[in-house]
Amino acid sequence: MGLNKISSNVLCTGLLGLVGLAAGLTGCTKAAPQTGAQMQAMPVQVAPVSLSSVANSDTYVATIKSRRSATVQPQVDGNLVKILVKSGDQVKAGQLLMEIDPLKQVATVEAQAGTEQQQKAVYQYNQADMARQEQLYKDGIISKQAYDQAVQSLQNSKGAFDSAAAQTHTQREELAYYQIRAPFAGIVGDIPVHQGDYVSSTTTLTTVDENKDLEAYIYLPTQRAAEVKNGLAVDLLDESGKVLEQTSLDFVSPEVDNDLQGILVKAAIPTPSERLRNGQIVNARLTWSTAKAATVPVLAVTRIGGQTFVYVAAAKGSGYSAHQVSVTLDEPVGNVYPVLAGLRPGDRVILSGIQFLQEGVPVQPIEAPPAGAHTGS
Repeated sequence: MGLNKISSNVLCTGLLGLVGLAAGLTGCTKAAPQTGAQMQAMPVQVAPVSLSSVANSDTYVATIKSRRSATVQPQVDGNLVKILVKSGDQVKAGQLLMEIDPLKQVATVEAQAGTEQQQKAVYQYNQADMARQEQLYKDGIISKQAYDQAVQSLQNSKGAFDSAAAQTHTQREELAYYQIRAPFAGIVGDIPVHQGDYVSSTTTLTTVDENKDLEAYIYLPTQRAAEVKNGLAVDLLDESGKVLEQTSLDFVSPEVDNDLQGILVKAAIPTPSERLRNGQIVNARLTWSTAKAATVPVLAVTRIGGQTFVYVAAAKGSGYSAHQVSVTLDEPVGNVYPVLAGLRPGDRVILSGIQFLQEGVPVQPIEAPPAGAHTGS
């Protein structure tokens, strides 16, 4: 009996000790880490999905042409004896550019002038003779037939003199063709000929271009025939998409080009441009119409595996969290994408810190400043 009591007391004492040790250990245990909901929210800039005017447009290749562009070719044959300009020179209308050897034509003019003087002398003699014959006829000294012969001789000599004078004038006019002059004020292009070369009416001597009165030549597919009209807006772009000039259509061809099977349209460039030249190839963005559509800034868009996504600041409890949304976008217009599917007006898309975001991460939305606003002291 005594041994059993002692054993029971020892067992009870041991149990009480273990309970105390456990209580002590529990008091020393640290608090569990915070859950995701208790994490500090990351500040991010957001912008609302807004309705903006979005252009329905297509881009085509355009060629710039000048309404004042000339290929200079001679109207006579001969050897070039003078080249008075070089490529790139600015010339005035009528300025002498080149000269073809005129010696043969000068000789022709002089010979014709001699013929003219000879016919003139005959005409003047017949005029004097006519005056004498007329007086003799009035005095009854000569017959009517003799008088008529004098009249005919005068008329024949007058015709011959007038013809010789006209031929002399023509030869002198042709002499001017041996001097090659600028058809209008402009810039001299390439000069493929050299002094001493023999040239003919098929030889290209140079070009003269005036860098104004430019037009953009654009060929449109025939499927657009029912939509194209004068007045449609046209933006001329460089290779990077930068706008060089803004204009509008002012000509639509009534027929289809047989070779290209396209419709030629033209857009005049109203002012001289330092960024466009005759013969230059550029892109032309033609706007068919504009309509209101939801847009998102380019900065908000990420691409993963060929798909496009944005993060939106979604309300969650008393705060906000990042929520990744798959979106379908149209071609960019300036700094925004038109939204075809995935977002609604009013959704707040996240613009900053996107590389650090994951689904469900707490965020603190900060409204982004309006486009064009400047910050700083």
